[in-house]
Amino acid sequence: MRRLLFSSFVKVHVALYRASRGRLGGQLRKGAPVLLLTTTGRKTGRQRTTPLLYLRERDRHVVVASAGGALSHPAWYLNLRSNPAATVQVRARKLAVRAETAGPEERARLWPRLTQMWPQYDDYQAKTAREIPLVILARSAA
Repeated sequence: MRRLLFSSFVKVHVALYRASRGRLGGQLRKGAPVLLLTTTGRKTGRQRTTPLLYLRERDRHVVVASAGGALSHPAWYLNLRSNPAATVQVRARKLAVRAETAGPEERARLWPRLTQMWPQYDDYQAKTAREIPLVILARSAA
């Protein structure tokens, strides 16, 4: 039941974001910005869209594969590991991107900025034994 409710919430969020070009759903409380990440399902080959908080880092977007501190990685992250080509929508702008997991040094540099934006990330990390990956989404040619 909980999974169904969450899935329904995500679908509504994505629909509102797209329809309003990010004016609705483009920001969470305290000003944390939201983008839409569209990946290709590693099992189905279908396009999957997930709203995620992000940090702007120069010309890149950084997202956190936290899954709320779950024991396993979120499906969108597993999809990106299988196929790093994706699309992001930031407000009305859509970009083709290539995903790369941040290495240890880059993660150490970015994590404090992300937890400043969304302090719950520290709580999520404390809940799980896995190191929560940070994903760098860099613009690609197509």
